[in-house]
Parts: sequence; C-alpha cells; structure tokens
Amino acid sequence: MKAKEFEKKFDQGGEITKYLDVTKARRPRHQPKRVNVDFPIWMIQSLDKEAQRLGVPRQSLIKMLVARHLEAQAL
Repeated sequence: MKAKEFEKKFDQGGEITKYLDVTKARRPRHQPKRVNVDFPIWMIQSLDKEAQRLGVPRQSLIKMLVARHLEAQAL
C-alpha cells in the first residue's frame, strides 16, 4: 500500500492495523531496566501478603506501588 492510500484510509477512520508491522514497536521511556533492591524480611512478608490478596506477583505489586507514589508526587 502506498503512503497516500494509507493516509487516506487513516483519515477516513478505516482499519489500518493490518498494514502495520508492530513487531519492533517500542514505547518511549518504557524499556525495562533491571534494578536490585534489598528489603527487610518483614517488608517482603507484607508485600507477599498484599500481592496474594490482589492476585498479582510481588514484582507487579512493587511496580504498581512505586508508580502510584511517583504519579502522586508529580502533581
């Protein structure tokens, strides 16, 4: 498909996703970077209890809590 046809289809609200190759798509500033954090045992136990209550892995809970805190600070 030529660019002009693609743009026309997009502008008209047509379905264009089948023409896109998203295999190498990236979200800016969302690339993972590994960090190591040491927590006291009592904190890990509390995190695990809360993660189990929510039905999510510990890592997901930590990400969610940190993101929530950072978003609140950005206000």
